[in-house]
Amino acid sequence: MLKCAILVLICQLAVYAKAEQRNFVFFLVDDLGFGDLGYNGSEFYETPHIDALAASGMRFDNGYAACQVCSPSRASIMTGKAPPRHGITDWIGAKTGMDWQRDDLVLPAEYVWNLPHEDITVAEALRDGGYTTFYAGKWHIGTKGSWPEDHGFMINKGGWDKGSPMGGYFAPWDNPRLESGPDGELLTLRLANETASFIESSQDEPFLAYLSFYTVHGPIQTTEALRNKYVEKAEKMGLTGNDTRFKFDRRLPVRQVQDNPIYAGMMESLDTAVGIVMAKLKETGLDKNTVVIFTSDNGGVTTGDAYSTSLLPFRGGKGRQWEGGIREPYIIHVPGLTKPGTSSDVLAIGMDFYPTILELAGLPLRPEQHVDGVSLVPVLSGKNIPERALYWHYPHYGNQGGEPSSIIRSKEWKLIYYHEDGRVELYNLINDMGEVNNVAAAYPEKVSEMQKRLNHWLADTGAKFPARDPRYSQERFDQKIENTRTAKMEALEKQHAEFLDPEWEPAGNARWWGSAED
Repeated sequence: MLKCAILVLICQLAVYAKAEQRNFVFFLVDDLGFGDLGYNGSEFYETPHIDALAASGMRFDNGYAACQVCSPSRASIMTGKAPPRHGITDWIGAKTGMDWQRDDLVLPAEYVWNLPHEDITVAEALRDGGYTTFYAGKWHIGTKGSWPEDHGFMINKGGWDKGSPMGGYFAPWDNPRLESGPDGELLTLRLANETASFIESSQDEPFLAYLSFYTVHGPIQTTEALRNKYVEKAEKMGLTGNDTRFKFDRRLPVRQVQDNPIYAGMMESLDTAVGIVMAKLKETGLDKNTVVIFTSDNGGVTTGDAYSTSLLPFRGGKGRQWEGGIREPYIIHVPGLTKPGTSSDVLAIGMDFYPTILELAGLPLRPEQHVDGVSLVPVLSGKNIPERALYWHYPHYGNQGGEPSSIIRSKEWKLIYYHEDGRVELYNLINDMGEVNNVAAAYPEKVSEMQKRLNHWLADTGAKFPARDPRYSQERFDQKIENTRTAKMEALEKQHAEFLDPEWEPAGNARWWGSAED
């Protein structure tokens, strides 16, 4: 009788533990900048659902992506390792070595094209711990054979090689892992609805729902109605008539104002999609036991691509080495643990999600795997973690004007080392969050100390470096920059002013990228 009673008690405890095991919803947005959200100061874009999520949990005001471009950051979230350690240091598909044809001083370093199978992803760790794992949206960290289903996700809706939506955001689209919807269906909402359906069907088992939006990556597309809404809003805010939207910074023009009505429409659709998933959690009662994480893979697009947004007061954006390129929205909501409306100044980075999720799931940590991440659970519960430095390594040129560089941030100090010529920039981010005043010459001892720590980290992670391009011509480079400074600036000012013309419509596309009926 005693043995039977003990067995019953063990079974009851097992059932209770399973019932109490937390679920996880992870929102990863593509190319979303720190300043693109209402809670971070945007007055033009409307993001009430995301703002509500931020108000419900903890915001990390010093939260960072692992890289200034997408694939490395995504791989670091999955593995808990810094980019030079897993080897994916640029967006997969970027040219390297002598294939680089852009008249630059050095040749971008080689990098890995597939998420290494020897790494145990956070999805695999959760799956092995009894979780059902679901993936929706952009993958872009591996070719066929290294897709989400090959790295621990039991269900994959839309994750494959490509980093942008083939065929655009409105159905029909071209995606071998997601059946195209009815003509005009918005991919952003489809992925949210797929995630909500998964949540609806997964109420009896712990789960990870990883929603990795393709938006707000280019091409920038929205409906005519949403574009018109933000044209009217721009007029009311006095944003029309501006002919100085851009400022030239080093290699490219940089957007200085948030007034793009097409991008604003995309932002509203993103927010609606987040709202769909959050509403499903509430409807099913799973909101009481589901951890919700929200972040981005790199900064917003202020230069290059569609020149979509402005991230002032931060300098730069996607692809660039300044704060606009790497500092991100970084939200964690844990029911019963995080105090609503709190924020933290702790330095946090993409690799930290892995050990944080494992600890919140009650699963053993894997320090040999998530070697570059630390659990943020103490911070979420109001405690501290030991101070540490954060590091980045990007031995490539960004399409958005980024330069081959390595970075260390320690407390308020940030040092950038440039691999073209060995120059350094040093900024005090407390006094100069816009990285305007390079104070390296005034603090040589600080530069030396931080550079030694950076070099040690680069050696420890096995970092690869660019090499001198024997074809380089200073004359050709100077001409390229001058052409960009003049003709490109003028063309951008004209194009972006036209976006706010009430009569504007997409060139040769009267159906608004397929969103409108014939």
